[in-house]
Order: sequence, then C-alpha cells, then structure tokens
Amino acid sequence: MNAEPIVQTGGDVTFLRDCWYMAALARDVKPGGMLRKLLLGEPVVVGRMKNGDLFALRDICPHRGVPLSAGKVLGDASVECPYHGWRFKKDGVCSLIPSTVDGQDNIDPSKIRVRSYPVREQDGLIWVYFAANERAQPASEPPRVPIPNAKPRWVESQTFTCGIDHAVIGLMDPAHAPYVHGRWWWRVTPREKIKHYEPLPNGFVMTRHAPSKAAYKIIGGADVSTEITFELPSTRFENIRGTIFGRQVDVSGLTVCTPIDANNTQVTQIFFWPAWLGFLKPFFMVLGPTFLGDDRRIVELQKQGLEFNPSLMLIQDSDVPAMWYHRLKKAWADSVANGTPFVNPVKPRTLRWRS
Repeated sequence: MNAEPIVQTGGDVTFLRDCWYMAALARDVKPGGMLRKLLLGEPVVVGRMKNGDLFALRDICPHRGVPLSAGKVLGDASVECPYHGWRFKKDGVCSLIPSTVDGQDNIDPSKIRVRSYPVREQDGLIWVYFAANERAQPASEPPRVPIPNAKPRWVESQTFTCGIDHAVIGLMDPAHAPYVHGRWWWRVTPREKIKHYEPLPNGFVMTRHAPSKAAYKIIGGADVSTEITFELPSTRFENIRGTIFGRQVDVSGLTVCTPIDANNTQVTQIFFWPAWLGFLKPFFMVLGPTFLGDDRRIVELQKQGLEFNPSLMLIQDSDVPAMWYHRLKKAWADSVANGTPFVNPVKPRTLRWRS
C-alpha cells in the first residue's frame, strides 16, 4: 500500500508566517470599536479608529501588561490603555504617557511601541498579516473573492478543538461525506469520482466540472458547474457557476481556517452571491451549520484518539490533497526560513476515489 505519515498528530503545530489570516467580518468592527482576538496563539486587538481606519496591535500594554482591548479608542486616533492611560497610534508607537511631568526628558514615548500588524479590509472581511520579521511589509495581498463587489451574504463560524492541520485536511478530504454528512435527504451511496487538479501559485485547484449532487441545481440551474481551490495558509474557495432565469449566476463559498492556538481553530464559511439571489439564503441556513457541525464533531471524536499520539497515515488517491497540503506547507516554511522563492511542489494530476 502506498502511504505516508501525517506530519501533525498532536499539539506540535507550525503556523506559517508571511501569510494573511482572516481575523473578523468587517461589519463586526465599528468605528471606535475593538475586538480582542487570539490569533496563532498571539493576543491581537483588531479595531477601527473613529475615522474608520483599521488597526491591529498586540493586545498587551508594554507598561504593565493590561490588554489594550479593555481600553478605548480616542478621537485623536489612538488607543488608550485602561490602567494608566498610555496611548498608542495604529502603527503601535506610544504617543502619550500621562503620568510624566516637565523635566522628565529621559522618557520619550515615541521610543516605546507595541507590535502592529498589517491589516486589510477586503470583500467585507478583515485580514491580518503575520510576518516572520515583525517589521516586514506584506509581500502579497489577501485572497480576493472572484465575484465583483462581493459582500458576505451568509456566514457560519465554529470553533474546532484541533490544530489547524487537522482542520484543513479534514475540510479538503473528498471521501468522508457519505459517512460524516450522510442523511436521508443527502445522498449517502458512495460512487467513483474522477477529478483533475492543477497547481495554483500557492496551492491547487480541482478544475471546473459538473457536480454530482442535485442540490447544486438549486444554486446554478441545469448547467451548473463548480471548481474548488485551496491556497496557503488555509483558504478554500468553491466557485459555482450556472444560469437562473436566463442570467449567469456566480456563487462563491469561502472556507477559511484561522488558528486560535495550537489546539483550537476557528473555521468560518462565508457565501457570496449577487443581491438578486437572496432567495438562496434559507438553503444555506439549513445546510451550512449542519455540515460544518458534522465536521466539528468528527474532529472532536478524532481528538480522543490523538491524545494517545498514534501513528497516522495518508493513502492514495483520496488523501493526495492532504499530502499536497503538507508538502506545500513545508515548502513555504522552508522558503521563509531560507529567504528563497517559494516553489509549488504540486503537479497536474487526475485523482480517483469513491465517495
């Protein structure tokens, strides 16, 4: 049997750097508001100044360690610590220490800073960039939703009690559906699938094809087709295309895994569609929480076995996307560590499995 070991079995997780991670929905961060987040095991406050400018800062005041997110956003475009009133601009530089008095020139607030993270608002989402060198600027931009003027129309987010690797390979796994998601109203009889894959700059794509499930016709009519992409560190798009009422329909489903820490991952599914397709929302309100909940429960069961640190394996062909993920991740980590260009190890290939 052609098999290879899984890299991660327990809490020993490598978080990729020089990458964008989704932190929040844009609508959840109002002007003057802040969200306290734990991202990649790091405390981060994501917020907006009152003028609407976004910021992301390490959520620890360097004076006494109090979370800045417990303070407030001020009109001078600064964040005030709730303990002693120290203020920090969106670049992390301290702008005021209220307790200092005239003559104490040896204290220069501008020499004090908290870590600031590059942050972007795009397609209704907020992304935070985690660089290997904290002063480095992003070498890329966050992934774009392939629909013009995209807005999140439906969102479901759940916390998986596993590291990011198991969350990612569980969601890209093509063979689990009949057993994890099987219901009387969802086909459960496995049958052979043949899908072609091509490399992408930072991942791979299951090329466009006619989906086997009749439910897709609700979204895109009789001529519906779909493609599924994955790119590092943890972004999966399913791009559905079809025709309804004589109009071309493009619906994009984004699943993104954001590491909370080594043992917990926030998994968020977001669907984007044109405003005139609002009748689709009840369909996703039923399927989305149900299927994502199925995936969450199976990794909770998996955790019971992983506590004993067993040897695991990946097999052909249904586990090849998981193999690609681990190879992509290693190639990316090596390129960042060595300062060399990233080379995608994935090659074009047709895979066969039964599901």
